[in-house]
Amino acid sequence: MNIQRRFRGAFAATLLGATALGGFAAGHIVWAAPESTNNPSATPIAPAAPAQALPDFTGLVSRVSPAVVTITNHLNAEQASDEGSQTPSGVPTPFGRMRPQHPRSVEARGSGFLIDADGTIVTNNHVVANAKTVDVQLADGSQYPAKIVGRDERTDIAVLRIDAGHKLPFIELGDSGQVKPGEWVIAVGNPFGLGGTVTAGIVSALGRDIGSGPYDDFIQIDAPINQGNSGGPLFTQDGRVVGVNSAILSPSGGSIGIGFAIPSNMVKTVVAQLEEHGHVTRGFLGVEAQQVSPAIASAMHLPNARGGNGALIANINADSPAAKAGLQPGDVITAVDGKPVHNPRDLALLVAADKPGSAAKIDIIRNGSSQSVDVSLATLPNQVASNDSGNNAEEGQAKVGLALAPLSPDVRNELNLPARTEGAVVANVQPGSPAEQAGIQQGDVIVGVGHEAVNSPAQVARAIHSAKGAVALRILRDGQTEYVAIDLSKSGDNGQG
Repeated sequence: MNIQRRFRGAFAATLLGATALGGFAAGHIVWAAPESTNNPSATPIAPAAPAQALPDFTGLVSRVSPAVVTITNHLNAEQASDEGSQTPSGVPTPFGRMRPQHPRSVEARGSGFLIDADGTIVTNNHVVANAKTVDVQLADGSQYPAKIVGRDERTDIAVLRIDAGHKLPFIELGDSGQVKPGEWVIAVGNPFGLGGTVTAGIVSALGRDIGSGPYDDFIQIDAPINQGNSGGPLFTQDGRVVGVNSAILSPSGGSIGIGFAIPSNMVKTVVAQLEEHGHVTRGFLGVEAQQVSPAIASAMHLPNARGGNGALIANINADSPAAKAGLQPGDVITAVDGKPVHNPRDLALLVAADKPGSAAKIDIIRNGSSQSVDVSLATLPNQVASNDSGNNAEEGQAKVGLALAPLSPDVRNELNLPARTEGAVVANVQPGSPAEQAGIQQGDVIVGVGHEAVNSPAQVARAIHSAKGAVALRILRDGQTEYVAIDLSKSGDNGQG
């Protein structure tokens, strides 16, 4: 699925004080009694007695620890990235443990776990990336060379195999769909090279998108996770593996109580393909999609004017399944095979989960009307005007604060655009104008207005001039296509010329 990702900015790590100082002595606090009402929801929630004592994980740890392993990746120094160094403040990053042994050798250490008695091991891709050789140490101290069966960079999952000469203790992947925020979980792994370490906490949230890739769907946990925990299992109290610990949010590289695990249901799908084929194949639709903001929803007259529902197609790859099926820029995808699409990530996950060659039913909204399109999915690749003008054109440009110019061959060369690109280039943006407030920049190329393609400044201006309330411009910037909504009411004429 070739979904264009928009990184939303770095996470910020903030410490908040837990005490308030000055001004309020205990004797001055007066609690107001609740107003008498017949509405039971207006009464205070009565505290309940603790349902149970804190859990004891000793029995669970003794059962599962023999299946957790330490992984050492031997690689050349010039191939290594210093995963053990301090990371920028607030950036969620993978983590391992790298320790220089001599000028030409580096070891990266992480965690993993056995999923069958024959020596199959699951870990993170970044734990074994650029490996020259890989060793696995079991809980009993025995060590074996490992073969990399397959790696998947997009989900950060890798599968290894060792030959111990005998059957090994293992643990099975559980159903991460049953995980709920607030339940206890434990992590077992090799933080800072200290094998067999156990930490506990709760599930903080589900479905986290941390900007690491199009298939982000992380379980957020507050169990302490540190460098070297990468690839280790996340357990529930009944011993189910519901995740693979993969990343942390940290200003220093140490745990601040925000960790992320890949859900076991995703891991199971990836591992099955890696074991069978050595690589992962995914369905491919061939669109670049973006979130439907309230401004875009209003400008494109979508039924849900609040936005946030569906994935707006900003661009379609030539000769892709989407192009062959007749999907168009400006269509809003609301479901795939009956499963709802709330945002571009939902679309990426649903399409990727379908097998290449399978038929998918895509529900869309086009020009305010709902319809369905049948698409035959392909395999996701490894990589994933004239010079006329007039009074109406000048009015259309002026009321939003844009100065437009035609796309001449020289302009196309300067902006590194394909020779067939049609539209109008933004020559200038008036400070304080609706266009500037919407984020339009000099050098942007307007290739569409609403659902319609445009090929000249005059055509752009006429489309803007005829719009009411708001207008959605489809722009090309740095090789990427997206919609930008402009609120015409801020121009002072409510969209009327």
